[in-house]
Amino acid sequence: MSTTPAPSDRAATWADRREDGPAVPQALQPPPPGSAGLRERHRALWQRHDLRRRRAEEHLVTALSPERGLPVAPTPTVLRYLAGLLRARAPLFLLVVLANGLAAAAALAVPLLLGRLVDAVVDAGGAPSSSTVGTFAAVVTGVLVAQAVLTHLAKWLASVLGQDVLAQAREHVVRAVLRLPLGTVESTGTGDLVTRVTRDVASMSRAVRWALPEFVIGVVTLGLTVVAMVVNSWLLALPTLVTATLSLEQVRRYLRRAPAAYLLEGATYSRIGSTLTETVEGARTVEALGLQEERRRAARDDVEVSAEAERYGLVLRNVLFVVMDLAFSLPRVVTLGIGALLYTRGVVTLGQITAAMLYIETFYGPFDRLVGVVDELQVGIASTTRLLGIAEVPPDRTPGTERPDGEELTGRDLRYAYREGEDVLHGVDLALRPGERLAVVGPSGSGKSTLGRLLAGIHATRTGSVTVGGVDLVALPLEELRRRVALVTQEHHVFRGTVRDNVALAREDADDEEVWRALATVDAAAWVRALPAGLGTVLGSGHHVLTPGQAQQVALARLLLADPHTLILDEATSLIDPRTARHLEGSMHALLTGRTVVAIAHRLHTAHDADRIAVVQDGRIVELGSHDELVAAEGEYAALWRAWTS
Repeated sequence: MSTTPAPSDRAATWADRREDGPAVPQALQPPPPGSAGLRERHRALWQRHDLRRRRAEEHLVTALSPERGLPVAPTPTVLRYLAGLLRARAPLFLLVVLANGLAAAAALAVPLLLGRLVDAVVDAGGAPSSSTVGTFAAVVTGVLVAQAVLTHLAKWLASVLGQDVLAQAREHVVRAVLRLPLGTVESTGTGDLVTRVTRDVASMSRAVRWALPEFVIGVVTLGLTVVAMVVNSWLLALPTLVTATLSLEQVRRYLRRAPAAYLLEGATYSRIGSTLTETVEGARTVEALGLQEERRRAARDDVEVSAEAERYGLVLRNVLFVVMDLAFSLPRVVTLGIGALLYTRGVVTLGQITAAMLYIETFYGPFDRLVGVVDELQVGIASTTRLLGIAEVPPDRTPGTERPDGEELTGRDLRYAYREGEDVLHGVDLALRPGERLAVVGPSGSGKSTLGRLLAGIHATRTGSVTVGGVDLVALPLEELRRRVALVTQEHHVFRGTVRDNVALAREDADDEEVWRALATVDAAAWVRALPAGLGTVLGSGHHVLTPGQAQQVALARLLLADPHTLILDEATSLIDPRTARHLEGSMHALLTGRTVVAIAHRLHTAHDADRIAVVQDGRIVELGSHDELVAAEGEYAALWRAWTS
C-alpha cells in the first residue's frame, strides 16, 4: 500500500533531484579570506585548476558516447569535415592564399626599404640627395598602394570563401537535425538541442566567417615574415625565432586542453537552457505548487556550474597570454642589444637593425592575432563537434526495397521500452481492418500514445513488428511511410509563412481550392476568410498568432491534404473546445469514409462513435470490441463509460 509523502518529504525529494550531488563540489571552493597564506592560496588555486581539468576531460569522454542525449563528434571527424569543405573549394582557397601572400609580401617590403633608406642616409653622411629620397618615397608609396589593393582583394576572397563554407555547413547541420530519429529528439533535453542549433551555430559561423580566413592570413604572413627576417639578418632574427619557438610549447598545451574546456562550457549552457525552458513552460505549475524558490535555486546552481567550467578555460587562456606577452616583449630588448654589439663590430648595418626591429613588430602583430584566432577556432571547433555530433546519431531504421501490397495495418507482439528493461507495452497484438475506426482508451500512462507511435512507425518496436500491406513500417522510406500512415498529436507547430504555405506543406502541388476544402473540412474556413489576407496571411513568430485550437485545425487540414490511407490521431482535438471538437470530428467522420482511423482519445464520445474500442491498461489491451459489446461485458470500459456519463 502506497502512502502520500508529507510536504517536507516532497521538498527534500525536489531538493535532492540532481543525481550528480551539489552544484559545485567543496573542493572547487576557494579558501575563506584570511584563512591561508599566499603560498597556500597559490597551491590551492592550481589544485582547483587541476580538478577542473579532470572534470572537463571526464565530460569529454562521456560526451563522445553518452548514454542519453546527443553525442559530440571526435575532433578528427571535425577536421576531416572542414578539410573536405576546403578541398571542394580548392581553387578559391588557393586564390585566398595567393592574394594574402602577395599582400603580406608587399607589407614586408616596406621595412626592408626603410632599412635601405637608413643605410643610404648613413652612406651619404646624413645628407642624401633629393632624388634618392624621392625614389624611396615613390617606391614605398607604390608598395603601400599595392598592399592596400591586395589586402582588400584578399579579404574579399576570404569572405566569399567563409560564407560559402558556412552555407554548406549550415545546410549539413539542418539536414542532420531533420534526420534525427524522433525518439532521440524526445529523449534529449530541449536545452541541449536548442543550444546546439543557436549558440553553437553562431560560434561555428563566427569561426568560419572570420577566424578561418584570419588563420589563413596569419599563417601566410608569419611564414613570409620569417623569410624576410632571415634575409635581412639571420643573427638579428634569432631572438625572435627562439622565443617564438619556446612559446609554441604553451600553445601546444593550450590546444590540447582547450577543446575539453569549451565542450564542457557548451554543455553547461545547454543545462542552463534546459532549466530555463522547463521553468518557463511549467510556469503555471511552479506558481501553483509554490516552487518558485526551488526553480530559482536550480537556475543559480546551473550558473555556478557554468562559471566553474568557464574558470578552467579562462585560466588556460590567461597562462597562454602571459607566455605570449613575454615572447613578444623579450625579443625587442634582446635584438636591440645584439644589434648594437654586432654593429660595433661591423657585422650588421643600422639599416639592418632598423629593419629587424620593424620586423619584430610585423612578426608579433600577426603572431598575437594568430593566437587569438586559434582561440576563436577552438571555440568554433568545439561548437562544430557538438553540431556534427548530431550527424553521429545512428538512424533508427534502414529502408528496404519492398513496397506494401494492400492497406492492412497489423501489429504483432509489440513491446517497447524507453529505458532498457522497463517495457511500457507488453506483447500487444492488434489487426486493423481497412476503413475501420478504432478508438484507443485507457488511463494516463497506460501506453496509449506509445502504441499509437508504434502504429505510425515513429518508433521501432523492441520485439514484434508493425506491418502495412505485409511490409514492416520501419523498412519503408519516410516519404513512402507518410503517404500511407500519418500521426497527428496534441502537439502542433505553425511555421512562419502564409496560411496556404502551412496547409500545403504536406502537398506543395495543391491548389487554393484544395486548401480551402481541407480547411472547410476541419471547420477552419470561416476564421481563415476573416483574416486580413485570407490564405495569404502570414503566420508565425512576429506575425499573426493563432489560438491553440486554430493552430491544431491548421495541422489537421495539413494532414487531410496529405491524404494517407491510415490516420493515427493521438488526442488530436484535445486543445479545441468541446463544441468545436465535436463538430470537427463529425466532419472528419464524413470525409474519412474508407480510410483507417485510430483515435487515441480521453473523450469517450469519440469511442462511442468508433467501430471498435481497444482498452489499454498497464501496457496491454485488456478489452477489444464495439461500444455496445464492451458496455454489456461490464468490464473496464463499462466502468469508464459510467464514470463519463455520470
